[in-house]
Amino acid sequence: MTADSDDEEDSALARRAARGDERAFGQLMRRYKGPLHALARRHLGDREAALEVVQEGFVAAWKALGRYDTARPFGTWMRTIVLNKCRDRGRRLRVRRLVLGDRSIDAPGAPDYADPAPGPEAASLRGEQLARLEMAIARLPDQLKEPLILTYLEGYSQQDAAAALGVSVKAIETRAYRARKRLADWLADV
Repeated sequence: MTADSDDEEDSALARRAARGDERAFGQLMRRYKGPLHALARRHLGDREAALEVVQEGFVAAWKALGRYDTARPFGTWMRTIVLNKCRDRGRRLRVRRLVLGDRSIDAPGAPDYADPAPGPEAASLRGEQLARLEMAIARLPDQLKEPLILTYLEGYSQQDAAAALGVSVKAIETRAYRARKRLADWLADV
């Protein structure tokens, strides 16, 4: 099956789901939950938070199916929703830190920050190095983190990443370069 026929099949499933077919939406969820979880985990640096964000993304997608443009790839639409949910979570955590202060990290009921444990796909890499890298990526500002994740970890072309984020190809190129540079600097200091 080619990518074009996958997109056509996704569009057909999305149309059925928009008419209330929960099975069709279930198929889309099964197809995209793994890649979306990996995307969110890379963005947030926390497996549990990533799972919550993906669930929130699917709920939001279900509610918005009537507005989904079936001419666009469903996977790209879902990635955009999940990235927005990651941004929302980051804003909520920044507000909590502002209100609760730095000491809130160890306080009962405090937000759970990045989980340094590597995912199963990274089992061949040394756990400590991967954990440091995931933590460093999670520390990046969204405008640097997202181009890096999309182009280097998700395999998007710069053009596709630019379209997904609503910026120019040059902005993707520059931001991904800056993200790599900042990561290299941080990891060299460790």
